[in-house]
Amino acid sequence: MVRRKERIILHSDINNCFASIECVFRPELKKVPMAVGGNKQERHGIILAKNQIAKGFGVKTGEALWEAKQKCPNLIIVPPRVDMYLDFSKRVFKIYEEYTNQIESFGIDECWLDVTGSQKSGYDIAEEIRQRIKTDLGVTVSVGVSFNKIFAKLGSDYKKPDAVTVISKENFKEKIWGLPAIELLSVGPATNKKLNKYGVTTIGQLAQTPIELLQSWFGKTGCTIWRFANGLDNAPVEYVGTDQMVKSVGNGRTAHRDLESNQDVKVLIYALAESVASRIRKIDKKAEVISVSVKNKDFVACSAQHKLEMPTDDANEIGKEAFALFLKNYNWLTYGNIRAVTISGSKLVDKDEPVQMDIYTNPQRLEKRDNLNKTVDLLRGRYGYTCLRRAVVMSDLGMKKMHFGG
Repeated sequence: MVRRKERIILHSDINNCFASIECVFRPELKKVPMAVGGNKQERHGIILAKNQIAKGFGVKTGEALWEAKQKCPNLIIVPPRVDMYLDFSKRVFKIYEEYTNQIESFGIDECWLDVTGSQKSGYDIAEEIRQRIKTDLGVTVSVGVSFNKIFAKLGSDYKKPDAVTVISKENFKEKIWGLPAIELLSVGPATNKKLNKYGVTTIGQLAQTPIELLQSWFGKTGCTIWRFANGLDNAPVEYVGTDQMVKSVGNGRTAHRDLESNQDVKVLIYALAESVASRIRKIDKKAEVISVSVKNKDFVACSAQHKLEMPTDDANEIGKEAFALFLKNYNWLTYGNIRAVTISGSKLVDKDEPVQMDIYTNPQRLEKRDNLNKTVDLLRGRYGYTCLRRAVVMSDLGMKKMHFGG
């Protein structure tokens, strides 16, 4: 009987990615408190990344620029340069590729590596990667080493910056069971709030909660987070070059003012639907599931989704479904005014995939709609995204008080 080798999974995370890259190309920024942030003239101007000096002043990723400036009046804010960050990320990944061909990206700055079967230990490989990136590229990474992806990510978050943390089968209860439950992948703010309501505040308490009880609280998600907390994740790390199909297309906006009515939300939802539909068509897909998520002024989220009878790439259908979901699930008295809205289409299928139509479906009408969407895409491609707008977003309310982009 051949004994299966225990997996060795790394999770590498570039520390303060955007800010660190800016400091590589502008060394003078290393000596001052600095952060990469959005447009401070816009309400969605927030801190995207900060250097260690700014962190020392209490500046946090995700907070508003004005809040960061209150903590650190001398904070230098530079605009994001995403193309540069993407190019730099590719250079980091080139180093990863010298160790394995199983590399799965988790954004510009993070990825998992499967180094099972290597001659060196996971710790030695992680240390070598950490030192090479620091010496060759001038940025630091934190690397988690474990026997599954979930714990490897917890390891990279465990100690920052510029560190390696090993979470093994022997020490994971000691190292991570005392951490807040929200630090576990798949435990978002809403799930964490509900867990806390039931007295579950740590990963260890989550792991020791009966799986049947978690399932009754969260459905399938309850089973997933129980498995994650107990170290039972066995998801593989994708191979380099694997066609990682887009799983969803979404878009969100923070309004310039709090949204106070259903009509406010409708305007924003339909504007977002235009962008989502356009991007779905661009990759020759259709969405079977539509989701909507809204956040109130306290950043408390309310989300819902629904599976369509027929997949769609049409903005009107997406907007109509998202708005219906909102009306059905959002309670203004409970949550109050709204700060941000996000909608998405998921469970994507090929646009030409055959579907079963009911007797009420008019094929000619669908063909006309598809031809109209093709014309819209053509015109926007030639004259810009804003050359055509849906009537619902052209109202005085929409034009004066919202901002919509492509």
